[in-house]
Amino acid sequence: MYREESKTQQKLENFYLPFGGHLDKENRWVILSNLIPWDVIEQDYKKKLSDTGRGAPAKPLRMALGALIIKEKLQISDREVVDQIKETPYLQYFIGLSGYQDKAPFDPSMMVIFRKRLDGHLIQKANEILFKEYQESLRKKKLKI
Repeated sequence: MYREESKTQQKLENFYLPFGGHLDKENRWVILSNLIPWDVIEQDYKKKLSDTGRGAPAKPLRMALGALIIKEKLQISDREVVDQIKETPYLQYFIGLSGYQDKAPFDPSMMVIFRKRLDGHLIQKANEILFKEYQESLRKKKLKI
């Protein structure tokens, strides 16, 4: 079962921090979160999940893919991914949480499920979309000069 999350990107200024302040829009995780076409990839992710209405709902695509990206980028273990997310507001924003929370958003064992659900096809599609957007941004920069 899958419950679709909101289609709109979480606004940086709306991300709740219990200790005040705000997240830096120039942070690498904030920038990367704005580059990834979460909603496009989510359509394929939804198709992979059965809609039996039984069992716990699947974690959102952004959380699953975001956790895998964090693991790959930081080269850390599944348990460390969860610990880093628990401790870091930027990573919580990156995986789509609406505000900081001091508890883990999922158990480290979920990383195995994320890897199974997000097979090579979905990862390849995400990479192709990102590459196209990157090329387009380079083309636009050249036109401005």
